[in-house]
Formats: sequence, structure tokens, C-alpha cells
Amino acid sequence: MNANTFGHSLSITTFGESHGQAIGVVIDGLESGFTIDTEHLKEQMDRRRPGKNPLGTSRDESDEVTILSGVFEGKTTGAPLAIIIENKHHRSEDYSQISRLFRPGHADYTWHKKFGIRDWRGGGRSSGRETAARVAAGAIAMQILNAKGIEIIAYCIQIGNIIATKRDLHVIRLHPAQAPDEEAAIKMEIEINEAKKACDSIGGIVECLVTGVPAGLGEPVFDKLEALLAHAILSIGATKGIEFGEGFKAASMRGSQHNDQMDDSGFLSNHAGGINGGISNGQPILFRTAVKPTASISLPQKTLDISGNIRDIVVEGRHDPCICPRIVPVVEAMTALTILDTWYRWYGRNGA
Repeated sequence: MNANTFGHSLSITTFGESHGQAIGVVIDGLESGFTIDTEHLKEQMDRRRPGKNPLGTSRDESDEVTILSGVFEGKTTGAPLAIIIENKHHRSEDYSQISRLFRPGHADYTWHKKFGIRDWRGGGRSSGRETAARVAAGAIAMQILNAKGIEIIAYCIQIGNIIATKRDLHVIRLHPAQAPDEEAAIKMEIEINEAKKACDSIGGIVECLVTGVPAGLGEPVFDKLEALLAHAILSIGATKGIEFGEGFKAASMRGSQHNDQMDDSGFLSNHAGGINGGISNGQPILFRTAVKPTASISLPQKTLDISGNIRDIVVEGRHDPCICPRIVPVVEAMTALTILDTWYRWYGRNGA
């Protein structure tokens, strides 16, 4: 298996499985001399970790981070920074009854076809558990970006049919649904709990806002900033689409409506979402990603076993009825890693 590494000037390589001894990440290319804020790192891990959000899974991992290398006296050295996160609350026996069955909506069937073997304990490497390593790496990238005046915040703007119409960023963390609209957040919680009671799941849309990005990040052809961000976000399990600025609405607009005109004070609108020609234009970067309903549901479904026989399956265990609230910090993390990577490519590791 390859392609476990993401990034160019700054890269991460994640490792480990959902029910293995641990998961982790190696971050290569960080600038030296940066002081790591361990409290911020813990805060980011808590936002994603299972058992923390009452709307999510009951699996309760502490997600304590151990830094193995790349830091001396609290500062980055420029050497690869390795992080390990132990798995302590997995229950592999929950999956033993379906070890020979392909769970609908999961990577079980495709993984088996590609590799001829799969870790059926919680999905192994294809589990969302892998994203804890991304959040750890992204938290460090985010700290470095914050020092450069760049802020990243993601939030849920839709859960099922409930849509947030406001963008009050101050209320996002006040509700488990992680929405910027207090009224919609309450309705989203009800929607998620109703799906849970029905032994089903529900999807939604996560929006991400990046401010403080200077003009000039991204390359004009194959490594367009949208393309790099799309790669980063769509590599997160359960994401099924991405749009920037007006996104798919642009298909019904005219050029006179979509073009971001300028005067001596700057841009007069931001329909492009902060990127023109694959390069950041200095405006806030705005994108949205669609998140599918969680594949693990306890309703009876049809599937095949590894011998090709038609079988009924009921997926037991502890699963999120909606993954959107817990995917929010993962979106922020992958965005931070992508923006810092493009920063290093343009300005250098210690450039200003």
C-alpha cells in the first residue's frame, strides 16, 4: 500500500489501524524554532475525539498525544515530528459476527478486492479513526498559521434538511451540532437524535472559512489551490463533494454576476471564494463539502459475504448517527496543512 503521505514542502504520513495498538503521524518539513502549544493541541484533539460529543459515538478514547521526535525544549527542531496516539477503548468483538460480511457503504468490499485481505475490526486503516492523526498534525500547522495571521474555522451549515441561515461564528462551539446558527443548531440536534432512534444515520454540509491568506498561494496549472484543497478535503472519509465560493450556483449565473469586480479599495465581492486562476487573491477563502450519512447503521441490510453468498447484515457497535460535527476539526486540520504547505512552497520555511 502506498499513498499514505500528503503534501509537498510540508508533508504528513499517517499510520495505524482503528483497533490496532496505536495510530500516529510523521510531519516532515516544519520550520524550526516554533514553540508548540500543547494545550491548543489537546483542545483540537478533544473536539474530534470519540465520546466527547454527545451526538456522536459512545466509544470513549482519550486521544492523548505523545510527541516522539522533532521537538526540543518545547520548540520544533526542523526534524521530522512524530506523534503517536494509543487506542485504548476499542471492542473488536463487536465486529466478529460480521467479519466475513461486507458492510454496505464501507470500504470492506473494495479493500478486499484490492488487497485480498482486510482488517475487519472497525474498518482497520479505512476507519475514520485515522483522522485523529490528521487532527494532531493539523493542530500544529494551525498554530504556525495563526502566528502568521491566518485563521481557519469550519462549521456545519446543514444536517439533513435543516439549514443554517446565519453565520454567527461565536455560537459554533456552544452546541454539539457545531453550527453558526443557534436556532438551526437546536433543530440539527433533534434531527440527529431522530435518526439515531430510527437506527439510521444522516448527512450534511460543512463550510470552511479561511481568513488572512495573502495573495499568491497556489500554482496556476496542476497544483491550483482549489485542487490541493479538494485533494485534502476529499481524502477525508465520508466527504462526497466540494465547492468554492458560489460553487455549483455559478452554473446558473452570468459572468456579470459572478465576476468579482475591483476598485481602488479592493474586491467588491467574493463569488470566487478567495481564489482566481488557482492562486489565492487575498480575500477570505470559502468552501463547502458534502458529507454522506454514516455507513454503519443497525437496520437490516442486504450484502455479500467473502464467498459471494447473499446475506443479511446488522451492523452492531458504537457509531456516529451523523459524522458532520466530528468532521469539522478534521476539515480545519486538512485545510491548515494544505495552506501551510503552499506557504512554504512560496515563501520558504522561515519566510515572512
